[in-house]
Amino acid sequence: TLDTLYKESDVISLHVPLLDSTKHIINAGSISKMKDGVILINVSRGGRIDTEDLIKANKEGKFFGIGLDVYEGEDDNAFTNHEDDILMNCITSRLTSVPNVVVTSHQAFLTDTALEQIAKTTLENATK
Repeated sequence: TLDTLYKESDVISLHVPLLDSTKHIINAGSISKMKDGVILINVSRGGRIDTEDLIKANKEGKFFGIGLDVYEGEDDNAFTNHEDDILMNCITSRLTSVPNVVVTSHQAFLTDTALEQIAKTTLENATK
């Protein structure tokens, strides 16, 4: 069961589609059932994890480490130039400002949309 998985796992890695039944499958309730010092990895979709609950639990020392190939709200930041902005409260800053969180560039699954955005951003950067 999920409760057994939460209670007994040293490492939890998410590889499920984003459905109504899997949205925020990791939340304050499920996190409270996890071992202290657990490692959490998400390579599926950002909506699996309630990011506010994740950040709060991480601040409280719940996780040994967190690996995110995706995260909630990444679309607001991934393809936007923020080099002149101070992002005090953005999710990206809050996740990457702590040493036990690693955020990668969503390579687990390259969708047509992702490839189009990569090509568009690359061309825009090349013409600057």
